[in-house]
Amino acid sequence: MSEEELRQQAASWWRTSICDIAPGRIAYRGYPIEDLIGRVSFPAMIWLMLRGNLPTPAQEQLLQAALVGSVDHGPHAPSIAIAQMAVSCGLPLNGAMASAINTLDDVHGGAGEQAIELYEDVLRRRQGREIEQAAGAAIDHFTATRSKYLPGFGHRFHPVDPRAAPLLALVDAAADEGSVGGDYAKAARAIERVMQQRKSMLIPMNIDGATAVIYGELGFASPLARGIFCLSRAVGILAHAWEQTGRNDRNKGPMPKQFGYKYEGQPRRRLEGAS
Repeated sequence: MSEEELRQQAASWWRTSICDIAPGRIAYRGYPIEDLIGRVSFPAMIWLMLRGNLPTPAQEQLLQAALVGSVDHGPHAPSIAIAQMAVSCGLPLNGAMASAINTLDDVHGGAGEQAIELYEDVLRRRQGREIEQAAGAAIDHFTATRSKYLPGFGHRFHPVDPRAAPLLALVDAAADEGSVGGDYAKAARAIERVMQQRKSMLIPMNIDGATAVIYGELGFASPLARGIFCLSRAVGILAHAWEQTGRNDRNKGPMPKQFGYKYEGQPRRRLEGAS
């Protein structure tokens, strides 16, 4: 194999349709960087990198709203607490951010992805039946096969999540204008109604459920909902990590030192032969 053939093979190995880089030239999805700088917002840049084209103004507005809504939830959120603890243990900002982002898995951070999957199951089951019937069947399937906790609904801290309503209002406005279809919003609200009927109490949509509506309406694949959430929450993680650098805490644990923990192991005993 010739040197040129080896070079072509290596180039094919690392092929990409996202960025075109050469000495003195940078382009993303075909757009020169000098055309993008100062003209394209960061949410629009996220869209371009993930989807290949620039969003419409309506699409950009919805994506931006979802990003803003998920930025932070204080030290109650494990990822934020971990960022603070990591800095107090001596990690730099990048180490603290990596430690925190790594906790954004199925339980803390994965609900948006799971909610999109749930909504899509409702929409698949809707054929030939009322949407409430489809929602009930989707709920039953999810709780039987995955978890008793329904992703995107209820919140351990907020009786009503204050972020959900304004996000859904933006979706409704976009649907009225024809910018999105509105099907994911209908599926989410059908789930909410069915749950209320079954439990005789409202279990309102939370931030994960509302942003999942947006990502679904915008056509993002469900795994990207988690990835975009990580981008959003990284801002809050960075802010808390940076704040922690200005404090004198060292080896900050999950509880103040004056609070103990409960030991549930064996009672104190002696090793045979020990003096």
